[in-house]
Amino acid sequence: MEQTQPAPGSLSWRLSSHPITLLTFLGFRVSSLLVYLFGLLFTDNLVMIFIITILLLAADFYYLKNIAGRRLVGLRWWNEVDPSTGDSHWVFESSEPGTKVINATDSRFFWIAIYTQPLFWIALAVVAVFSFKFIWLPLVAIALVLTITNSLAFSRCDKFSQASNIAGSAFNGGNLAGSIASNMVGRFFTR
Repeated sequence: MEQTQPAPGSLSWRLSSHPITLLTFLGFRVSSLLVYLFGLLFTDNLVMIFIITILLLAADFYYLKNIAGRRLVGLRWWNEVDPSTGDSHWVFESSEPGTKVINATDSRFFWIAIYTQPLFWIALAVVAVFSFKFIWLPLVAIALVLTITNSLAFSRCDKFSQASNIAGSAFNGGNLAGSIASNMVGRFFTR
């Protein structure tokens, strides 16, 4: 029997440029939800489930922010505080347009996972409220803060990257309208 190769850009981890990074990223994304949902099947200790879920969420936040975002889609962000004024601002970093080719499969997995995770936590918050299990709301609130922060930061980082690429190609190529059009159309087919 002959195995067929999945089409480029399809959701198959085998097409990933960084399969270990991708699987670790997805593992952290799924594991916090699984512990939250099924933890009570294995133990009656709510505190243990709370702690394990928080640790998995923190590991997911760190891994996504510092490793997976950079390796899978070439984006990174961090927060800097001006020591003289105490003002905080976000810094966005993207790989140079010609130096890193973003794998379509990695990009699709990354953006789907980054946007669906907060939706799951919102649904779990609604379930906790309507089932009168208010004890779980602080955990869900922490999960929402961490996942939405990463989602917003990477969305802004992606927009910053696109703006930098458009500006750079416009100055180098001289065709601003063509650059904007090709980048906008290209975004629809890369995710």
